[in-house]
Amino acid sequence: MSFHEVKAEELNMNPFTKIGKEWLLITAGTEEKCNTMTASWGAMGVMWGKNAVTVYIRPQRYTKEFVDKEDTFTISVLGENYRKALNYCGTVTGKGIDKIKEAGLTAYGVDKTVGIAEADLILVCKKMYQDNIKPECFTETAHDEKWYPQKDYHTMYIAEVVKVLVRDNM
Repeated sequence: MSFHEVKAEELNMNPFTKIGKEWLLITAGTEEKCNTMTASWGAMGVMWGKNAVTVYIRPQRYTKEFVDKEDTFTISVLGENYRKALNYCGTVTGKGIDKIKEAGLTAYGVDKTVGIAEADLILVCKKMYQDNIKPECFTETAHDEKWYPQKDYHTMYIAEVVKVLVRDNM
């Protein structure tokens, strides 16, 4: 499985579909020790003059430890044929097991971080900013009640997209 680098501006995709319907894997760490998680919340665009993504991770997610420790992480986009693996990575912690292997996936080392080898697209991301969602900042309080009944507010990460890799056969 090999990839080639493209410019972010060359991507032709709908981020609303990729994130909200097809889902993403956020992966951080090294090939020796890493973790991944499924995400269906996020954003892609331009921030501070850089191509950027925004991802959100709840405090109890094991992957958060890896994202917090490292300067970089990846976002991997997989095809629909990996829906079972995406479901697995969204429900199993990864503490004490090799979640990536158990999901039938393979860690793929890239630029001192790790992505998913089976992905169609990998974004290598460098953290630029992080902050916690704060209940007092909701302008629509129904979101606080609906999405945070346990008050486990996401940490928001804004990251520069420093490399875009596309599967060679695409």
